[in-house]
Amino acid sequence: MLGFGQLAVHGSEGSGLVVHEWGTFTSIAGENGQAVEWRPLDASSDLPCFVERFGTPKGSIAARVRMETPVLYFYAPRAMTVDVSVRFKQGLITEWFPHASVTPTIASADWTGFGRPTSSSNAAWHGVTVQPNAPAAFLDDHRESHYYVARRTDAAPLAVGSTSEKFLFYRGIAEFEPPISALVRDNGRVEISSTAALGDVIFFENHGGSISYRSVHSSSTHATFDPPVLDGESATPQAELEKVLIAHGLYPAEAKAMVETWRDSWFEDGSRLFYVVPRGTIDDVLPIDISPAPQSLVRVFVGRVELDRAHRRSSIQQAAARVCR
Repeated sequence: MLGFGQLAVHGSEGSGLVVHEWGTFTSIAGENGQAVEWRPLDASSDLPCFVERFGTPKGSIAARVRMETPVLYFYAPRAMTVDVSVRFKQGLITEWFPHASVTPTIASADWTGFGRPTSSSNAAWHGVTVQPNAPAAFLDDHRESHYYVARRTDAAPLAVGSTSEKFLFYRGIAEFEPPISALVRDNGRVEISSTAALGDVIFFENHGGSISYRSVHSSSTHATFDPPVLDGESATPQAELEKVLIAHGLYPAEAKAMVETWRDSWFEDGSRLFYVVPRGTIDDVLPIDISPAPQSLVRVFVGRVELDRAHRRSSIQQAAARVCR
């Protein structure tokens, strides 16, 4: 499936191979500001039917974090073959495509009595052929899905066995504590703290179509957002988010694809924080191995924190459960 008469070769650090990854860690901040456990998979999925799943009743699993739609894009000057593996600490990889070797499965994983993931999960793709300039001949189940938006980039098509795709896709759930906590005071003030410099943070509110957002870039580990003044509909922070993602290393088409993938749920009714997860946290929670090693590897994850207010806890749970991208 190389196309254009290309011969696959194994990459090297001097081969020009570039790999970019984006994804989202979603959590719900409880009354004390820390992430609470919820059932992030207790909802129907809008993923295409060809995406592989671990195949257990999803509503039985509780977790603190939902890892949503990480995708890996590959760019190379010529066709080459690579092996890729990711390990999700204290987590379970629940969906993936193209076909990968995923362990453990739900049946063999280490679980607590409440079905929480306590060990690590691994996904490995062997013999991934990077095919620059190959025709786009990807699967499509012809039903509406945000999955397809991620294909709108200039990344090279990939071949895994007989399957072609624009990226490597996976997602899962986990028990690790997110790097940011967010405490909502009775007066509506939001106090956030982080284990590292906050960097870029956006506080977003949408109540019945009245939209407001504030953004900060801070080298401090603490910040405070006062309640916004909601005086009517205004623009969402989509353009600003794209700029932030580009500043952290994504290509413009990748940043746009990421925000477009999540636009419906990121900007729906509710209160939430968006932040760029520190690269050290990504590499610690989700170590990745690509062999041969790429010349450049960019990993940009957005942390999404749904803010808990006592009178909105039920609606937050329902909104978060609807996130099935």
